[in-house]
Amino acid sequence: METGSRRKFLGICLGGVLAGAGGGLLYTIFGYLAPRRDSNIRRAVSFPATDVPAGAAKFFEYNGKTAVLIRQKNGTVVALSAVCTHLGCIVQWQKDKEEFLCPCHGGRFSSTGLVLGGPPPKPLESIPIATANGTITVG
Repeated sequence: METGSRRKFLGICLGGVLAGAGGGLLYTIFGYLAPRRDSNIRRAVSFPATDVPAGAAKFFEYNGKTAVLIRQKNGTVVALSAVCTHLGCIVQWQKDKEEFLCPCHGGRFSSTGLVLGGPPPKPLESIPIATANGTITVG
C-alpha cells in the first residue's frame, strides 16, 4: 500500500469516528434541552389549599412536566404548565410583579398564563383544577 493511500484511509476513518462522536453529542444535548413528551397516563395531584397562600406559587411535577399552582391575590387558584412555549425552559414566578419570567430569552407571562412580552408564541398551557373540602386537585 502506498503512503498516500494509507493517509487517505486513516483520514477517512478519523473523520468517521469524529462524525459519530459529534452526532452522539448532538443527540444527547438535544435530548436534554427538548421538553419531555406527554404520556397518555394522566394522574391527578392534590394539595391542601393552605399550601398556596395568596400571591404565592407552588411548583410541582405533573405528568412528567413541571407545573405550577398559583393563588392570585383575589383568591382565584390557577394551574399552569411551567414550561415556556418558546423553547421549553422552566418559567420563574415573580411574586412582586405577579407574573412569570422565562430566564432563557426574557419571555413574560401573566398569572393566568397569557403572553405579556418576549418571544413566546402562545400562552402557558392551562391545567384543569377542582377545589373541595380544603383540597386542590390538579388534573
